[in-house]
Amino acid sequence: QVQLVESGGGSVQAGGSLKLACAASGFSFTTYCMAWFRQAPGKQRERVAVNYIDTGRPVYATSVKGRFIFSQDNAKNTIYLQMNTLTLEDAAMYYCAAHSGAPCGLTRFNYDIWGQGTQVAVSS
Repeated sequence: QVQLVESGGGSVQAGGSLKLACAASGFSFTTYCMAWFRQAPGKQRERVAVNYIDTGRPVYATSVKGRFIFSQDNAKNTIYLQMNTLTLEDAAMYYCAAHSGAPCGLTRFNYDIWGQGTQVAVSS
């Protein structure tokens, strides 16, 4: 069964940090594009970071560049999102997503495997 399960969300004060995890099962992890998206109430789901299969280098949204770090542990079939210096604008439901093959997509429409999401709340 193809599945993505996120964890690690919670409530944090502005300026704080959280680390999200997404465990993948049921597919060949290393041949899939993996990504993090987020969706705040009333807003569209937006890309946060994508890890390219060919280069192995994450590409970040401008709004999180320098603060968020995408990492991937192939042995554990798990990806992570370390989120530092969180702001009120980072509050959202965070989803991990996957699709097979390359090139890796940059929009939510490219991804056909989704986790259930993990909530991140940021307070002032």
